Amino acid sequence: MKKILVAVDMQKDFIDGALGTAEACAIVPAAAAKIAAFDGKIFVTYDTHFDNYMETAEGKKLPVPHCIKGTEGWKLNKDIAAALKGKDFTAVEKNTFGSVKLPGLIKEAAEDEEFSVEFIGLCTDICVVSNVLIVKANYPEAAIMVDAACCAGVTPEKHEAALETMRSCQIDII
Repeated sequence: MKKILVAVDMQKDFIDGALGTAEACAIVPAAAAKIAAFDGKIFVTYDTHFDNYMETAEGKKLPVPHCIKGTEGWKLNKDIAAALKGKDFTAVEKNTFGSVKLPGLIKEAAEDEEFSVEFIGLCTDICVVSNVLIVKANYPEAAIMVDAACCAGVTPEKHEAALETMRSCQIDII
């Protein structure tokens, strides 16, 4: 069985930048250790916005410029980047919460074998849950899991609510 890891939006702006939180900072060591120890294909999503962010639908509802491509805040956290050195990973830029490209990339990586997908990252209640449910909708029979210790939400309460939503959708929370 092929093992796939998806690290969602482990970027500076979500950790210690424009939208950073203490909870996001706290998961970095565990997420970096999981990436470093992982033996399989890794996908790394990048929340990607541009200079016109404030004019977008998201910018109007969340008026905090973040993850503007090419800025420091768009880059991966340094510990996450270090853990990825020498790993087989693919960067996946997305300009919304979930990547519609990710299911196809996972299928290609699986090479017609059975596969499992584990998710880690930020924010549990926005981009993690969105990507998990997109993948689950495309592969209802695949083993899909989320490592709760390697995720953080906008708040601890929203993190827990998102985990509960994913449990309700038959995602394994580890």
